[in-house]
Amino acid sequence: MANLVVITGPMAVGKMTVAEELKNRIGYNLMVNHDSIEVSDKIFGFATPSQKEFNQLIRKEAFKTSIKYNESMIFTVVTDFSDKNEFKYLNKLRRQFEKSGGKFYFIELFASTEERLKRNVTEERLQKKKSKQDIEWSNKNLVEGDTKYKLNTDPDEYWFKNHLKINNEKLSPKGVVDIVLKEFKLKLENKEVEKKNKMY
Repeated sequence: MANLVVITGPMAVGKMTVAEELKNRIGYNLMVNHDSIEVSDKIFGFATPSQKEFNQLIRKEAFKTSIKYNESMIFTVVTDFSDKNEFKYLNKLRRQFEKSGGKFYFIELFASTEERLKRNVTEERLQKKKSKQDIEWSNKNLVEGDTKYKLNTDPDEYWFKNHLKINNEKLSPKGVVDIVLKEFKLKLENKEVEKKNKMY
């Protein structure tokens, strides 16, 4: 069985760094939202109909493959909580993994716009996300996104049973993952041990 951990929150809140820390701690595969975005942008151009379709195809096949080979996954994504289609999409993923016997975990991060603007220009972020290297555009896009979309839930709003909200304004990625592991009791998946067992 394969589990799916979704990490969401507004732009530059720290989804990628938290996801990488979680991956290191529990051994799950990781698909950052920009993995499929960067590939589809490179081939079809930014925000074109073909890019958007190919971006979704990449993600769809990644989830299918995760379930097929019983390999748990971490997925980071920006969610517009005012869009009913966003809930339908995430709920479809939940059902998909739960139907296969796995579990679905939803982690929501939040921090102030000021703090996220600082994180938006860190060296690691700019190296791993080429589309963010136009800093003027990226900062403008971040601020506009905060006003155009609902990127965090209301305080008493929960979309799923396993929905954990964490203010990581002053928390390190390790601190966030400590909270996640304590709440969800996720266990290490040792793929190397599994591979050796299959060989004998």
